[in-house]
Amino acid sequence: MASARDKRSDLIEKLADHILAEGLLHASLRPLAKAVGTSDRMLLYYFKDKDELIEAVLDRITARITVILEQSRAPEPLPLEVLAPMLLENMKSDLFWPYLRLWLEVAALSAGGDPLYRTCGEKIGRGFVDWGASQLAVADEAEREKAAAQLLIQVEGSVLLRSLGLDDVVENAFDR
Repeated sequence: MASARDKRSDLIEKLADHILAEGLLHASLRPLAKAVGTSDRMLLYYFKDKDELIEAVLDRITARITVILEQSRAPEPLPLEVLAPMLLENMKSDLFWPYLRLWLEVAALSAGGDPLYRTCGEKIGRGFVDWGASQLAVADEAEREKAAAQLLIQVEGSVLLRSLGLDDVVENAFDR
């Protein structure tokens, strides 16, 4: 018989799949429970409330995208002007889009004042900045942190513009 920890982890995996496919728009307890074949009361057995559930799911999704990013890691750190276009090219793939679409939803909910999504979005964004800093060939730590912030801004802006159908503007911004 599966332990409560294993069952909770399994629920998080299934919920992560569902939210990546469907987004956060209908992420209330009953639809989430139905999507994973359980009841809303059972979800509340494993999570104290919806916020804890969403945070756990977003943490799992963040772990997944981190694995994908690590698989595309360059063998050695690169300058920002090389890393940014390479990363943006990778992010055009169908593999990345569900994560990027979800990132836009988290950002929109945060911008709307939801403290849960603000906290989760900040954690995701800071994680990306840390990952970017580890990828950048910049000797000075302060300059590397600045370049990592610029990488996040370039990626975020590109994702937003692509979601609006402005791929040509993104392509125009980078020398290829």
